[in-house]
Amino acid sequence: MSPETIWTLAAFFLTVLVLSYVLGDNPLFRIATYLFVGVSAGYITVLIIYQVLIAKLFNPFISGSLQQKLLFMIPFVLGILLIFKLFPRLAAVGNVSMGFLVGVGAAVAIGGAVTGTLFGQIQGAIMPFDLSTAPGSAIAQLAGGVFLLGGSITSLAYFHFGARSRTEPTPARPGVVEVLSKIGQIFIAITLGALFAGVLAAAVTALIERLDSIIKFIQSLFV
Repeated sequence: MSPETIWTLAAFFLTVLVLSYVLGDNPLFRIATYLFVGVSAGYITVLIIYQVLIAKLFNPFISGSLQQKLLFMIPFVLGILLIFKLFPRLAAVGNVSMGFLVGVGAAVAIGGAVTGTLFGQIQGAIMPFDLSTAPGSAIAQLAGGVFLLGGSITSLAYFHFGARSRTEPTPARPGVVEVLSKIGQIFIAITLGALFAGVLAAAVTALIERLDSIIKFIQSLFV
């Protein structure tokens, strides 16, 4: 039996195990999920060992210059301190490493949100008003820019919450903001509907591809 046939059989049986979920949660589907989690964990572990620990830490520490060795002592010590989080009595020792991870993670997330999302959204809302780059009708591009800008403003208005006073149980928003928020709800609903439709279409495409592979595999057994 060729390796290609073995992998085809494995893909066939795993597909059947996953599709058995249509009958409800069952041991066959659990076997498929356990295999997926186990293979993913093993792959990530090997990737971390060879491409992070060995390539980025041990090799530079062994063959690098003195300056590089001193520099790589910082992540090495932080990694050692992080191991103490496994022991409840010594967990406080690893707080330094956890604080560093949380701080760097928060900085990366905030920086990515500002530069990638906020600035990108602002640039995307401004670009349609540059009529010199209009590929077609300038009026159509201007109308699209106004629609896009209005959707962005009204969607942001939906998330506007005033300060709660001591006499009012809920914060009251100005009338203009309330109207804009209602319009923003429409844009948000359309966006979520489009995202859901995209996810559903991708899932249906994957299902069709898997069913087609099953049919072709069964046909190959009788040819």
